Amino acid sequence: MKRFAITDQKVEIVLGTFLQAGVIVSGIVVLIGGILYLAHHGHDVASYHVFNGARAGINNLSPILSGVAHLDGRAIIQLGLLLLIATPVIRVVFSVAAFWLERDRTYVFFTLIVLAVLLYSLFLGA
Repeated sequence: MKRFAITDQKVEIVLGTFLQAGVIVSGIVVLIGGILYLAHHGHDVASYHVFNGARAGINNLSPILSGVAHLDGRAIIQLGLLLLIATPVIRVVFSVAAFWLERDRTYVFFTLIVLAVLLYSLFLGA
């Protein structure tokens, strides 16, 4: 029985493909959201006197998901940006798994540190 072998070249190909797909998918989602936003609000006059910040962030996804369900262009744009932010995080998670399968404990350790820093900055950072 042939054992599943993971090589550095296979990992690089999968990581590269994943990053490309993540950027393309998030770009398409942002484009769709932009088209919907312009279709509904393209005639609105912009008001630059008051800053209206984001309605939701990474810690509160329910307004974004609710907006996406209602085809709100702004929410769809925010979802696309969250997908873009999630792409390198998922890449690091995949890297941990790949290093684990290669039994390279040193790289698993350091990649877990990178993952911890990324997650800290996303959820607890200022």
